[in-house]
Amino acid sequence: MSDKYVISSSPHFKANTNTTKIMGFVLLALYPQLWAGIKFFGYRALLVTVVSIVSCVLFEYLFLKLTKQKNVISNLSACVTGAMLAMVCPPTIPLWMVVLGAAVAIIVAKGLFGGIGSNVFNPALTGRAVLFISFPTAMGATWLAPKTISAVDAISSATVLSQIKADAFVVNSQSLLDLFIGNKAGCIGETSILLILISFIFLLVTKIIDWRAPIAMIFTVFICTFIAGTISASSLQIGFEKGLLSLLTGGVMFGATFMVTDYATTPVTKPGRLIFGFGCGLITFLIRQFGGYPEGVMFSILIMNSIAPFLNNLTVRMYGYGRKK
Repeated sequence: MSDKYVISSSPHFKANTNTTKIMGFVLLALYPQLWAGIKFFGYRALLVTVVSIVSCVLFEYLFLKLTKQKNVISNLSACVTGAMLAMVCPPTIPLWMVVLGAAVAIIVAKGLFGGIGSNVFNPALTGRAVLFISFPTAMGATWLAPKTISAVDAISSATVLSQIKADAFVVNSQSLLDLFIGNKAGCIGETSILLILISFIFLLVTKIIDWRAPIAMIFTVFICTFIAGTISASSLQIGFEKGLLSLLTGGVMFGATFMVTDYATTPVTKPGRLIFGFGCGLITFLIRQFGGYPEGVMFSILIMNSIAPFLNNLTVRMYGYGRKK
């Protein structure tokens, strides 16, 4: 037997997957959201998506070239960032703002932190946050209603979240069906809950995402809204309706499926993911219930991104020490 040993750096285990494969599956999962955006808002949604993806890829290439790093465009991570950025933007957003958001997402949120896997904050949400704070009118003052709604409301239709916050939304079987299918004003990728659920199941079955963070977020938003609605109206039915509306409107389902499952910006431990999802859901509820904004998903995820490393340290179990009793 040879007395020579080969010593190499970690990792020592190799999985039968890679970054390109994972990003490819995510892009496939995003396709139904793009299709829904085109169906409800027209080809303007496709134009925004194409501009966002091309801009992200271009900025990543230029940044890697300028910093003399290895070209990793082929791993499709920039394409995923561009697609996600487009999905959380309204279809009416000016294209130059899309390019600006892509620059922030790729250069500031991703490149300056060390590239894929090293970023602290979700790049797409960081780009959207900068656009939302800098250009609030373009990002949420007016909304394009779906083509199935009369043209009278096509320019300035408010989101359902805004109507709910103003107690101006009527709940009935047809309105709930419209919300579930996607027949409502909003961002390109967050409208159809049905298609988001299909994407969620696809990513779970292919083992691209873990269920803990998204389920914890969804459950927390529903329970908190249900309790608050029940207390304020002294009615379990109204509480249930408000809890259901909290999931069928806004970006909760999209954020839970595609944002809180991001590998780089969420905890790697199972307990950490549960706490992370709970925190995202709780902050979303608090902003919606007591804040000045009708939506809180973006801010909740970015806030929890900042403490994800702490959650990893808090919930990790050191090998060789067993479980704590």
